[in-house]
Amino acid sequence: MADDKWVDVGAALDLRDKPIARVEAEGLALALSFADGRFAAIGAKCVHKGGPLDQGALDGGCIVCPWHQWKYDRVTGRLPGRPAGVVAYDVEVRDGRVRVDIASGRDEAVIQTAQHPLEREIAREAGPIRVVGISTTVMNRETPRYSTSERLLGVALDHASSALGAETRLLKLNDLTFRNCEGYYSKSAKSCTWPCTITQADTADEMQQVYEALVFWADVIVLATPIRWGNASSLFYKMAERMNCIQNQITINDRVLIRNKVATFIITGGQDNIQGVAGQLLTFFSEIGFHFPQFPFIAHSRGWDAEDMERNMEVVEKSEDLREGARQLVTRGVEMAVRLLGHGVGVESTPRGGRKASPLRIGR
Repeated sequence: MADDKWVDVGAALDLRDKPIARVEAEGLALALSFADGRFAAIGAKCVHKGGPLDQGALDGGCIVCPWHQWKYDRVTGRLPGRPAGVVAYDVEVRDGRVRVDIASGRDEAVIQTAQHPLEREIAREAGPIRVVGISTTVMNRETPRYSTSERLLGVALDHASSALGAETRLLKLNDLTFRNCEGYYSKSAKSCTWPCTITQADTADEMQQVYEALVFWADVIVLATPIRWGNASSLFYKMAERMNCIQNQITINDRVLIRNKVATFIITGGQDNIQGVAGQLLTFFSEIGFHFPQFPFIAHSRGWDAEDMERNMEVVEKSEDLREGARQLVTRGVEMAVRLLGHGVGVESTPRGGRKASPLRIGR
């Protein structure tokens, strides 16, 4: 045909040895595949997040993107079950050479445009200061035990609501079902996306509740963790790994998702290393954009050799000093959030030497 534009892309014998190969045809990057005795060529760039299809794998009649496992029909370029796809091209073998007709592109590349709810604009809605408590304690869901860190977190949230006029939420990571980070960043920095790729692909993944609370809703977070072998809870690290997508937006796209937000911490344990745990938490939350009030954590530990855990629970339950510490911690967090948001708040002394903020509403 007069409109054909065949381009030689290599020797057939060489290209048959590669299930998928990247070939260039007058500036076009193509993923050339060979299976069942037939060559096929489609555009090499995934329409999802730009992953290199030529570095993918064959699965039946599909090329699987190495970044996020989107599957394209290797002949038609279509995404089974999705209204998206890449351009496909005619291929022939002549005189032992593989040729691609770059004028034959079947279908324009169609990019999936439907947005995930977390892709919306980040804008603080008018209303009271908002405090989210995050409990990282791991326990049996059917027979939950007493948790010293979660107990003090409850005191802090109650005070934020009743005395400071804040809206509050409690997220117990132990009650959420969310997958471990799958290391997309290790494949390519740009393959770690916002929203998290796992959250985009898995509607049952409840890490979305954490993203919603931290990025969109809360002005202050109070994170509570036990000490486990001198470290924070394993659930904290599971959450933190999934929050790499927040930090990665800063390093790759110069986009800061966390602004004018405050983080505070409650750390308790039958074993010591409070300062080590606090250092880990402060480093992580500072790296994703949070601010800290003066004295950003409270903590309790009876030391390395205190194995009578029932005594530890009793001490925390009866300690008015620890409860007052939790109240003052969240008060410091709320006061700093008010300053960051650019609004004043009335403060009065309380009989126990704490501080009480009057109910407050913040505009946009």
